[in-house]
Amino acid sequence: MTKLLITRPLPEKVVKAAQAAFDVTVRLETTPITEAERASALADYDAILPTLGDVFPAEAFEVAARARILANFGVGFNHINADAARAAGIEVTNTPGAVTDATADIAMTLMLMTCRRAGEGERMVRAGKWPGWHPTQLLGLHVSGKTLGIIGMGRIGKAIAKRARFGFGMKVVFYNRSTVDMPKDEATQLDSLEAVMKAADVAVIAVPATPQTHHLIDAAALEALGADSYLVNIARGDIVDEAALIEALQQGRIAGAGLDVYEFEPKVPEALIAMENVTLLPHLGTSAQEVREGMGMMAIDNLIAFFNGKPVPNPV
Repeated sequence: MTKLLITRPLPEKVVKAAQAAFDVTVRLETTPITEAERASALADYDAILPTLGDVFPAEAFEVAARARILANFGVGFNHINADAARAAGIEVTNTPGAVTDATADIAMTLMLMTCRRAGEGERMVRAGKWPGWHPTQLLGLHVSGKTLGIIGMGRIGKAIAKRARFGFGMKVVFYNRSTVDMPKDEATQLDSLEAVMKAADVAVIAVPATPQTHHLIDAAALEALGADSYLVNIARGDIVDEAALIEALQQGRIAGAGLDVYEFEPKVPEALIAMENVTLLPHLGTSAQEVREGMGMMAIDNLIAFFNGKPVPNPV
């Protein structure tokens, strides 16, 4: 029977579905696999179901492997060198559709928490430092009717645009490397990243992590965003130059930031933790039971199709 390694504990529904089709080993640790574990997995299993942080660099595929497929749990796969895997005859898949709405919801959560200073207010109440209501306390940005700039108009970007436009009456502009056909009443594509950043009251990062998007949001992009505007990142941490972001926040060159991801995750810089105008979440983008089940079932569907000799539904 086909041997499958699942690198982290997954929802029970997903594990049972995997066990119905494969000889399954579930690694019980919740931390990323080590280099030694990775080598053993490639040598000892027919299939691996890895996830965020389980790094498979090019050199991992330089040795002959038993594994024939990496069915990634998650839409982002920047931790896997997919080109090197395919060159070694190993298929790579992901789980794109299942995460769209949940991730878009977290983008709106971060926007509201940061612009309306909700995190700061909650900390005040918990610390017993709230003196009571008064007219100028914790004044933030009223997002309704403002301009949202979306960097990356894929599935998640479109879901964010829909929520912002029809839920909050925001004007939506976006930057995307290729032309995206969007209804005019929903969003307008601008010619450059700089143009979107300059136009935005809030900029949301929704591009995949690739070598081309590494540090896409650098000091120049943050300068274009400006002192009255906010940055939200629900994509991958290394799309933003974290050092440049910290400097921009400390110098007041942007108004605040809402982050669900970090450049050196799970490490979060003390400088970010210390700032009240920064909302910090622990990578909650897809943290809903039904969403994680959906991701897992999509990964299992990819595996079943592959070993039945059919095209995988979600190749990367």
